[in-house]
Formats: sequence, C-alpha cells, structure tokens
Amino acid sequence: MMRFSTLLTTVAAATLLSACTTYETETASASAPAAAAEEMAMYDVNAYPLIDREALFGNPERAQGRISPDGKWLSWIAPSNGVMNVWVAPRGNMAAAKVVTNDTHRGISNHQWTVDSEYLLYLKDNDGDEKAHVYAVDPATGATRDLTPYDGVSAQLQGVSRDRPGTLLIGMNDRNEQLHDLYLVDIATGARTLVLENPGYAGIVTDNEYTPRMAAMMQPDGSLKIVWLNDELMPGEVFADVPSEDLLNTNMSGFNRSNDVVYMTDSRGIDVAVLKSVNLTTGEEKIIASGTKADINGILSDINSYEPIAYSSNYLKNEWTALTPGAQADLDFLQSRLAGEVAVTARTDDDRLWVVAQSAAEAPGVYHLYDRQAKTLEPWFAGRPALDGAPLVPMQPLELKAGDGRTLVSYLTLPPGSDKDGDGRPEQAVPMMLWVHGGPWARDSYGYNTVHQWLANRGYAVLSVNYRGSTGFGKAHTNAAVGEFAGLMHQDLIDAVDWAVRSGIAQEDKVAIGGGSYGGYATLIGVSHTPDKFACGVDIVGPSSLATLIESFPEYWKPFLAGTWFRYVGDPSDPEARAAMIERSAISRVDDISVPLLVGQGGNDPRVTKAEADTLVAAMQVKGLPVTYINFPDEGHGFQKPENRLAFFAAMEGFLGTCLGGRVQPIGDDFEGSSAEILAGAQYVEGLGAVGSD
Repeated sequence: MMRFSTLLTTVAAATLLSACTTYETETASASAPAAAAEEMAMYDVNAYPLIDREALFGNPERAQGRISPDGKWLSWIAPSNGVMNVWVAPRGNMAAAKVVTNDTHRGISNHQWTVDSEYLLYLKDNDGDEKAHVYAVDPATGATRDLTPYDGVSAQLQGVSRDRPGTLLIGMNDRNEQLHDLYLVDIATGARTLVLENPGYAGIVTDNEYTPRMAAMMQPDGSLKIVWLNDELMPGEVFADVPSEDLLNTNMSGFNRSNDVVYMTDSRGIDVAVLKSVNLTTGEEKIIASGTKADINGILSDINSYEPIAYSSNYLKNEWTALTPGAQADLDFLQSRLAGEVAVTARTDDDRLWVVAQSAAEAPGVYHLYDRQAKTLEPWFAGRPALDGAPLVPMQPLELKAGDGRTLVSYLTLPPGSDKDGDGRPEQAVPMMLWVHGGPWARDSYGYNTVHQWLANRGYAVLSVNYRGSTGFGKAHTNAAVGEFAGLMHQDLIDAVDWAVRSGIAQEDKVAIGGGSYGGYATLIGVSHTPDKFACGVDIVGPSSLATLIESFPEYWKPFLAGTWFRYVGDPSDPEARAAMIERSAISRVDDISVPLLVGQGGNDPRVTKAEADTLVAAMQVKGLPVTYINFPDEGHGFQKPENRLAFFAAMEGFLGTCLGGRVQPIGDDFEGSSAEILAGAQYVEGLGAVGSD
C-alpha cells in the first residue's frame, strides 16, 4: 500500500484535533437564566430537556468498530476505568469481550488490524506533543510492543500491505528531525531495516511491496515535482509536475495489485479534481470518474485487484457512486436500509463481511455488520446510546453567497422548537454562534456535530461556513485564499453573519464567533478587526500572530512550508512579508478588542504554541480588557482527555450564557480530574472562580 505525502494535507491543515468528542450520560433539565427565559419562551426552547454536557463531551460508550481481516475478531475503542482503550471479542461472542490495552492517562484514539490478523496497531503521542509512537498489541494476550522506541521520534505509519504480512513500513525522524527515513519493521520482533534514508524529499511513493518508486520534491515556488527513483533511490525522470495551485487538490492514492498502475486524484488543468489511473508501463492516463461541484474525496477498492470500485464526493452531503455492478448492489442494499450517510470502516480478506458506520445529524454513529453473501445487516453498537431520545435537531446544508458572488457551502443548526413551521428559519431571530472550522485547508461537513447539537440545545443558532481556502470544492475555492488571511477569508464569514441577520435567523447584537486552530485565529481576527460584529469570542488553540506561528512550527513541517504557508501567508524571514503578517494578526490590534474573549490552550501544543495565547492575553490584561484564559498543560492541539473537554466546555457554556443569554448548565464538578489552569479572568464566568483563581 502506497503512502504519498500524507503530511502535505495534515501539516497544512493544522486543524483542531477532537478525538472522541461524542459521549454518554443521562439527560437532565435545567432552567435558563432569568433574563433569558422570558425572551426564549416564545419559541419554547425550555420545553426541551437540557442535554447533560457529559453526554456530549464525555467518553463514548464505544467507538471505531473494526473486524480482523480473517473475520475471527471484532475490535473497538471503549473506556476502561474511564480511559479509552482497545477492546476485542471473538465474532459472535460479545460476552467474551476484553480490554487488551492499558492506557491510564489520555486514552487511545485510533486502532487498526495488521493484515494477518495477528496484531492490533495504534499510534500514541505524549500529552499531545505529536511525537507519535507506533504500538502493536497481541489480541490474545494483550502483550504490547513499542515498534518505534526512540526518544523524540515522530513516527508515521507509511504502509500496511497485504502483500507484506508481518511487516510495516514506518517513517521515523530520529536521524534528522526534519526528515522521515523509511524503515521496514518486523512486527513480532520490532527489528527495523532501513529502506530509504531521506535526503530531503517532501514525500516518498512506495508500492504494495514497500519498494520506493517515486519521490516528491518541493520547489522554491511552492510547486512539487514527483520524480522516479532509480536503482540507487536517487531522483530520475519527472513523473508529474504539480503546480502550487494544485498542491492541495492533487494526490496519489494507491497502486493496483500488480504495481503497474497508479491511481490519483488530479486537479491539474481543471478545477474539480478527477479520479484517474496512470499505466506506469505505457504512460496511458484514463479518467475513471469526474467530480461536479466537489472533489472526489474517497475511494473504495476491490479487495484483490485494488482497483477502484466506488468513489465519494462531498458537496452539501457525502455521496457514494459505484463503478461496478457489484459495488452498486452493495450500495443500493445499504442505502435502502440505513438512513443518513454510510461509511465502510473495515472488511474481511474474503470481502464477505463489512463493518459499516451509519450517521446523520440527529443520529450519532451506529455500527453494523454487513454480510454481503447472505445479504444481512446486523446492528452492532451505538456509540452514544445515552443520546437516544435526546432532543437532537436537524442540520441544514446551505449554499450562501459571498459579497463577490463566491458560493459558500454552509451548515445551519437551529434550537429545538424555534422553527415550528419547518421552513429552516426560526420564528424569531435568536442568538447565534458562528463556529469556524480549523485548517484552513479542511472543511465543514453535514452530519452529527457535537458543538452544533450542544449549542442549539442551549438556545443558539449555529452556523458553520466553508469560507474560501476550505478544501473539497475545487482548487479555485482553495486558491482564492492566497493572500487573504484576515481579508476575503474573513469577509466570507462576515457576509454569512450578515445573511443570517437579514434572514431573521440571528439577533444582530447577539452573535458570537468561535472555533479551534484556524477557527481560533478567525475568532481573534473577528474580535480585533471587526469588533462591532461580535458580542464575544471563543478562541481554542488559535494563533495571535501569523509570523510567530510559522516561526515556531515543528522542524518536520519545514519541507512543506513553501507550498502552503509561505504561499498563502508569507515567509516571516522576509521583513516586508513579516510586517504584513503581523498586520493580519490580532496581536497588532489588541486596542480594538472591546468584547469578552475566552481562550483555551494546550500547554504541549506543537502547532500553535502556548506563547501565542500568553502574548495575547498579557496584552489584553495590560489594557484592562475582559479575557478568560484556561490552559491545559497535558494537552496539545485540542483537548483529548474527557476531563479537560468537560472543563473547557463547561466554562464556555457559562461564558456564552453571560454573553448571549442562552441556557446554562452549572459548572458543578465538571473540572474534577482536569488539569485546567485558570490563568486569567475567572471572574467573567459564573462559577469559574470556585474552581480556580487568576
């Protein structure tokens, strides 16, 4: 299995990490603040139970259902003593379920089977530092081996191939912090063998036998050359030139079984990326499928030939299209029995059994076992059964228009009881949260969204906008963000707020802005560059200075910066560019901030370091501006520990209750077990002073 430049999108996005953010407990009811109760009674939000925060932000009962390739084992992630761990059970005997990992701290957020069904694999870092190690677990005994036991290493799982059972291809940067060398690792013994010492490649293409075939070389202008590797693994002829404008929309996805055809999504020469095949012997290229309004974003491959049999494209909603009669029959069967969106998360080697995840905006994920031969679909588990019967509400996909005519795919969620005639608009304008996605090279999508459901339940409309720069809608939409940080990217958000006010959705004086990572940056820009538009802001791990953000990026990001951050924002080593970057940052306009701000930070964040929050908060305090600052020293780029999630979102709920007047569940004991350090502004959130001090 090939891995090509998987870091290009991951590194570029710098997106808020939110592992395991939907959870279970019983629902409870509470009263809105007295000042807001009379106003909200007109649309009866108080007639609906207040969903307990722990049901939303605590650990799920189960998550990530998988089946072993031989079909003998089922696996999933679930709490053990309150911490997410990997569980297994023989298929057909869930009563024999047992936990096979023993994490007692932040929990395990990912897992998969080896191709021979002998081991379970997972990656785990140290308190969010993103220096992940790869672990292998024996499902029978629970014996665990660190396959990358090297200090300071950032390991990347580059290949798990059916054609090389018993081995993994792992990238490690223990020799050079900037570069990941490729190693063949024996899973049973942990022994590693060097496959390629990386001389400076941005990415390496390996086939199903783990043989390095091509390398990606970043160019000074931000473009990428994909070159063949010769027998000495040195650069040879050019396979493909990828211009900088295509960098985030063009990628290699895999080889066929015989390693003589490569599949890729490609936007070169067009706007919306297509799925194509390239015959490596003849050079013949064939377009397999074309997107319309959205890039092709998912591929389902034949279990034996590795040829694509279906693809997905996500415009307003994610949709699958079959390429073969067999795939069409499977999709028809699943879609006739499962409402909402479906995803195949695991398959057996004989392709008889599939694990299928089903989700919708009002229905958190449910996992099923699909027998393709018997044509049976058996429910397996619901991730959050405590939310069954909770007053979850629809999410509306929208096409909004920016001031310059650009289409912005967006998603709106309204409070329960506010839209009695079902026309997608509340009977009266309500307070609104503009919730901005991270990245910016990422996107918002339709489906169950914890923050949307939580805030809607508290009485707020929630609007999320795929502003220019968001990915998945063609390269023109992505590239329209070049040079537009704090410019047209932010204007898209303002245009969406203005639409919501004009449409009678949002109360003009009660609009908040919030988000994580880039969403945190957008929040800071909102309250500093357009302070008259927002009543308050919630910044989660957002940078206050674009210049210092880029200067503090991890070393292993540096080979990618020319094609992403330098191109879109600028190179801070250039004095003129650096000055412009500071101007497009909140730190340059602290004096203009006039509304309350809540800041959440991970003390161990390698992407947006704690210094970004420290500097901003200190400047606000000097000016006497209202800012509440909560740091979590055992978190990175987002909050993974449920105790920390509960603490922050409890504080955020109280903060918004004061600012926007929505319903508030008291903080209570939601800070219990959290590492939260309340470093400023406890007095601005009711109940926060009881759990910490300035």
